[in-house]
Amino acid sequence: MYIVKTRNLTKCFQGQEVVSNVSMNIKKGEIYGFLGPNGAGKTTIMKMLTNLVKPTSGEIEIFGQVLTSSSYDVLGRMGSMIEYPIFYEKLTARENLELHCEYMGYHHHHAIEEALDMVNLKHVDNKSISQFSLGMKQRLGIARAIITRPELLILDEPINGLDPIGIKEIRHLFLVLCKEYGITLLVSSHILAEIEQMADTIGVISKGRLITEVSMEKLKGENTEYIELVTTNPTQACVVLEDKLQITNFKIIQQRMIRIYEQGISQTDISKTMILNGIEIESINKQVTSLEEYFLALINKEESTSG
Repeated sequence: MYIVKTRNLTKCFQGQEVVSNVSMNIKKGEIYGFLGPNGAGKTTIMKMLTNLVKPTSGEIEIFGQVLTSSSYDVLGRMGSMIEYPIFYEKLTARENLELHCEYMGYHHHHAIEEALDMVNLKHVDNKSISQFSLGMKQRLGIARAIITRPELLILDEPINGLDPIGIKEIRHLFLVLCKEYGITLLVSSHILAEIEQMADTIGVISKGRLITEVSMEKLKGENTEYIELVTTNPTQACVVLEDKLQITNFKIIQQRMIRIYEQGISQTDISKTMILNGIEIESINKQVTSLEEYFLALINKEESTSG
C-alpha cells in the first residue's frame, strides 16, 4: 500500500521548471530517503506534499486521497519539518509545543513530555528558544513534527546542525518511529551514509527530475563487491595482476589505489603474489560500492547526458 503517490508532478517559478514530471511512490511503514544535490527540487516537492506550494501541474495522492487546498483531514495526519524550523524565540521549548498542540487541536496529556524525551530535550524544556543552539532547534523541530503521532512524517535535512552523537540518536529515533510506531517517513539528507543506514527505499532527484526510485535491498544486492589494494608501486602491481594472476577487471582509482573487480580471486592469493614479486602492500580489503558512490555515479551520468 502506498501512503504517497505523485503523478507527473511539475512546478514552475517565473516560467522556469524546477520540478519536472516527478512520479514518486512511498510505501506505508517505510523510511524513504530523498537524495539530490542542492537546488535539485527536494524541498519544493516536500512543500507541495504539505500544501505549502501548489503544483503547476500533476497530482498528489496521500492516504488514498487527492490533495487539494481543502484537504484538512489529510494534513492533520501528517507531521513535517521543512527547511529551518521557526519558533517563538522568547518562549520556552515547552510553551512552543503547547502552542502547536493547541493549533493542531491535539490534547494528549503526556504528548509534550514524550516528544521532548524522544529528542533528548526534556532537561531544557523551560529554557527560552533564544538560548538554543542550531542542533537543539533541530531537535525541537523534530519534536514538534512527531508530537501528534502522525502517520506520515516529512523531514527536510533533519540532522543538519547535529553533532555525531546527536545524529546517531536521531537515526535511532527514526527507526523506532518507523518500525515500532508504524510511522512512514520521507527524509531528505546530504549525509548519504545516514540514509544508507536507515532507508528502505531511496529516490534520487537531479535538476528537478526523479532519476531513480529503488529499494535499498535491491541496491545492496546489485552493488559490486571488489578488493581494494593500496600499494606504493601501482604501475608494477597492475603488471603483476595481468601477467601473474591473469586479472584484467581492475581500475586505478587514486594515485596508489587499485580496485579489483574480478570474481573468484581471494585477497590471500593477491597478497601472496604481490609479495613474491616484490610489491609492497600498504592495505588490502574487500569492499562494497557505497550509496555515496552509487549516488555520485547517477548524478554524474545525468549531468553528462543533459549537459
